[in-house]
Amino acid sequence: MENITKNLQLGLLTIILISTVIAVGIEIKTMYINQSVTLADLLLMFLYLEVLAMVRVFWSQQSISITLPLLIAITALSRFIILQGKEMDPSGLVYEAVAIALIASAIVILRLRHSDKLGIKPKNKRK
Repeated sequence: MENITKNLQLGLLTIILISTVIAVGIEIKTMYINQSVTLADLLLMFLYLEVLAMVRVFWSQQSISITLPLLIAITALSRFIILQGKEMDPSGLVYEAVAIALIASAIVILRLRHSDKLGIKPKNKRK
């Protein structure tokens, strides 16, 4: 059963990898045809880069830390705000800004949880 699960994970990772590379190619072609690169385009390319990094990390370590998906979420929300900002009422952007702040706070807490800066002493592991 474990072997089947591992092969399924690797198969899905391969599909994600191929799909992301295809999406990058389509985005580059679109930017070339439009002869313009916007901030939204750059953020989308950064999203693709983060997805590729997450695939690489999972492929090598067989696990993903929560930080990479949180970074992808922040970038996706930022891109959404940029794309929708011109059409939305500015008060509507408050929800997206709060979501970004919450995700950023989660990243900071996750990064600091293993450091001495919070004053939290690690629990003694039993042998």
